[in-house]
Amino acid sequence: MARIRPIALVLRSTPTIEGAGVHLRRAFGFHEVERFDPFLLLDDFRSDNPAEFLPGFPWHPHRGIETITYVLDGHVEHGDSMGNAGDIASGDVQWMTAGSGIIHQEMPKGRADGIMGGFQLWANLPASHKMMPPRYRGVLAAEIPTVHLEGGASAKVVAGRVGDVQGPVRDIVTDPLYLDVSVPAGATLTFPVAPDHTVLAYIIDGKGYFDPRRDAFGYEAVGVNYFELDRPCLFDSRHLIVYGAGDSVEITTPDNSVRFLLFAGKPIHEPIAWYGPIVMNTQEELRVAFDEYRNGTFIKAP
Repeated sequence: MARIRPIALVLRSTPTIEGAGVHLRRAFGFHEVERFDPFLLLDDFRSDNPAEFLPGFPWHPHRGIETITYVLDGHVEHGDSMGNAGDIASGDVQWMTAGSGIIHQEMPKGRADGIMGGFQLWANLPASHKMMPPRYRGVLAAEIPTVHLEGGASAKVVAGRVGDVQGPVRDIVTDPLYLDVSVPAGATLTFPVAPDHTVLAYIIDGKGYFDPRRDAFGYEAVGVNYFELDRPCLFDSRHLIVYGAGDSVEITTPDNSVRFLLFAGKPIHEPIAWYGPIVMNTQEELRVAFDEYRNGTFIKAP
């Protein structure tokens, strides 16, 4: 019998500015890293104001992590120190394993009408793989399969397996699941997840109940003020659901549909030393990384 995961915590993404002046909303980041292991950060860069995204993310380094960019609307020009260059268009995914070190840039351009939309997820690498050769995977929208689920729901499978369908991004150390899920109005979706994985859901659009109790345990309203609500709580766009223990999740919609990203990954359970775009295991490794970046020896692979 399925053990439905309860909600452990609900967060609402908060405004912040990154890069050369990009206005975005951060679902989670530097704080409480153990809770989200192996994930480190999730940014939502949807906007209808070009001034908020055109400054972009000029050339900067990464080491020890993977960055996953998923574009919903518009496009993002990118380039990196491995010689990759191109354009991430609507529905495309860029999965970049920084490993031992990469320098890249990402410049959002948006649609002709000024709309830009997408997400960037950071996933940690274990100590055994932090200095692996970097690699880049550009996945076109047409390469991402869609699977049909119970109750008329569907999911685009970026990484991981749903039934017999395998996502195009494979051979990732933390065995991640990355889905773009849509559930129609008046439906219930019960979806299996690995019991030993961290599981998160981030709502893109619509509203839904994200566990059978329909509660808001641990909901963060402002800052770190946690409280519980006694009434059933529908969560909508820009809410992050952090799940507790179990082997499946259950999402129910009333008279509206809901679309969300579902992430799951195997925790690493290692110390984290994090500063800016570099995540290592010790402060000494961080110092070495930034020293190498300053003296021009940061890049280890051609």
